[in-house]
Amino acid sequence: MFTIGDFARHGRVSVRMLRHYDATGLLRPAHVDPASGYRHYTAAQLARLNRIIALKDLGFTLQQVGDIVDEKVGVEELRGMLRLRQAELETAVSAAEARLVRVEARLRAIESEGRMPADDVVIKTVPSLRVAELTATADSFEPEDIGPVIGPLYDELFRRLGAAGISPTGPGVACYEDAPEGGGRITVHAAVQVSAPLQDGAVRVLDLPSLDQAATIVHRGSMDSVLPTAQTLARWIYAHGYHATGYPREINLECPADRDEWVTELQTPVTQG
Repeated sequence: MFTIGDFARHGRVSVRMLRHYDATGLLRPAHVDPASGYRHYTAAQLARLNRIIALKDLGFTLQQVGDIVDEKVGVEELRGMLRLRQAELETAVSAAEARLVRVEARLRAIESEGRMPADDVVIKTVPSLRVAELTATADSFEPEDIGPVIGPLYDELFRRLGAAGISPTGPGVACYEDAPEGGGRITVHAAVQVSAPLQDGAVRVLDLPSLDQAATIVHRGSMDSVLPTAQTLARWIYAHGYHATGYPREINLECPADRDEWVTELQTPVTQG
């Protein structure tokens, strides 16, 4: 038999944790010396310890862990619990990865402060564009609020276009405006160029107004990392005597499977002075 210290070393856990598992009934010692109170464990108990640690690391409560290792949970129920926890962990990982991208974007924006592009920004007229669109509301213009809204919007838009027999004839166009209810909420327009007649219904087809003057810049990479490009454009606008009159449109020039290879033109409507 192992002493509690030896068992802790072999199991790569703390003695304190083993004492806690003993107190909760999750992992009792194989033998307790009646005179000294010393706990002793067998090598076979490492298997139970491994299962306990693995399940705890998956986020199950100690009560759930106990039910599982004591086989109080059926196979199908356990499979469902594991699948649910797997999905939760995958969601958490995706959220953490997106957060890292946003942090990197903020760092790049900080690093680019004080540097103005010489040729990156172009002032031009943007013609009217016929698009099919769906809209929804985001809590704010922050990337973590826009992303979860605009992605599903585009998925649903292309599904409805397919059902209606309408094929896109040009790039996707994302537009934004302050929501009527205020409070910093944003109306998100997920659109794509089409040649269909004007219509309302499952998919709205409309003519996106032209822009007499737009300050434009091309962003290369995922839209999660657009912040430095957008702020470069904003600094240029105000440094050159213009005033932005709305949110920038996002024209998806190239959208390959690898989001880091996307090419997007930002078009901010401006006026002089």
